[in-house]
Amino acid sequence: MKTLIKIITGFALLNSSLFGQLIFEGDSGPGKGKHIVFIASDHEYRSEETLPAMARILAKHFGFKCTTLFGVNEKGEISPGNSNVPGMEALKDADLMVVFTRFQNWSDEQMQHFVDYLDRGGPIVGLRTATHGFKIPANSKWAKYSNGYGGNEYKDGWGRQVLGEKWAGHYGGNHRQSTRLDIVPEKKDHPILRGVKDMWAQCGGYFADPLPPFEVLAMAQPLKGMKPDSPADEKRKPVPGAWTRSYEGKDGNKGRVFTSTYGASDDIENEGYRRLLINGCLWAIGLEKQIKADSDVSFVGPFNATWGRGKGRRKSGTKPEDMEGWDTPIVPLQGK
Repeated sequence: MKTLIKIITGFALLNSSLFGQLIFEGDSGPGKGKHIVFIASDHEYRSEETLPAMARILAKHFGFKCTTLFGVNEKGEISPGNSNVPGMEALKDADLMVVFTRFQNWSDEQMQHFVDYLDRGGPIVGLRTATHGFKIPANSKWAKYSNGYGGNEYKDGWGRQVLGEKWAGHYGGNHRQSTRLDIVPEKKDHPILRGVKDMWAQCGGYFADPLPPFEVLAMAQPLKGMKPDSPADEKRKPVPGAWTRSYEGKDGNKGRVFTSTYGASDDIENEGYRRLLINGCLWAIGLEKQIKADSDVSFVGPFNATWGRGKGRRKSGTKPEDMEGWDTPIVPLQGK
């Protein structure tokens, strides 16, 4: 078995293509000594771009060790939506898990690491399609985690029971309707909202009605167009777009949860929304006192968001190690 290679470039950077991992480690900041594991495997919204970009920000600007795991094929190439996410053992020492998956059906070994994390009540951040992160056959021992699970014990599956919502339907069309996220006035002093303003997501809306108890921080208003100042869609009233809640682990430990129904790679080009997600990670891990309104949430290295139309495509055959270091593009583009 290959060992992890440690590279020193001002900060410690670790990578193991064998496990499909991309690891960044900062050397100072409020996150020093804490480990965040990001799980990226959705079919549409470019979690393979959003999550490593967030990982770099949280590592370099805040000092965390950040491990990103990807859905990969048999060659170790990033394969969005593939139900093979090697490296899940990284969750054993994770202080936070960030999930951006869609309709996954992992192997027993991979799923066991995920369930072990839930059993200990570890904090979680869930983005966009994570609300319907699993689609597991009814005869599987993991069936209860599947989206829309019908049993009373874990009604509607992991998305509803942990994040607060399952797949509840589109609420505005992708690529023709974007979404404005408005801070709930009564929640403006919440730590996650420090420094957050002018949030806009290029994704079309998702409907959401979270499972209590929850605390809505921002309401999502679908717009009639693809600009931040596009008029509101008067046929679609605002619905929750970002909220907090908690869930209970096996031994009664309660884990913090921050959920947002947005997060496509183009969405995080908006500084206000990007700050919301970074602040959400800090809050979930228990560092709310370290959230500063003027903290640096700028991208680290080139960021190529490809979810929007006409923005290019990820280079075919891209592997996690193609994004190691601080200066490589996330992600490499076809033809470049």
